[in-house]
Amino acid sequence: MNINQIQDSIIEDFSMYEDWEDKYEYIIELGKELPEMNEQYKTEENLIKGCQSRVWLHAEEEEGLVKFQADSDAIITKGIIGLLIKIFNNQSAKEISNSDIYFLKEIGLQEHLSPTRANGLVSMVKQIKNYGIAFNLKS
Repeated sequence: MNINQIQDSIIEDFSMYEDWEDKYEYIIELGKELPEMNEQYKTEENLIKGCQSRVWLHAEEEEGLVKFQADSDAIITKGIIGLLIKIFNNQSAKEISNSDIYFLKEIGLQEHLSPTRANGLVSMVKQIKNYGIAFNLKS
């Protein structure tokens, strides 16, 4: 699936939930499903700046696709990075750097986060896009 198809799927998933308590539960579940991040990547270099909690993001390119690993020490934040990984993992660098991230507005996530978490979310998206740009420049 491409990035837009995955975003559409997430929008559909979120539409099944009536209130934000249920949506947060879904986000927390996504965090629990996030594969364990290799400890060697939990470095200062991989910490996302601008997040209140600690969020690590590592990316490498393999056979033209960007592979992400991530973790966080906060359960909601781990779910949010899990949501982003679900969209961007195994996509090409070009697709990542050129993508329009519309699902956030559609599901209303930013409006339902505290200002510091919303800033952290923006920082996470920016870092993912930066990886896409960097890998795109290499190829």
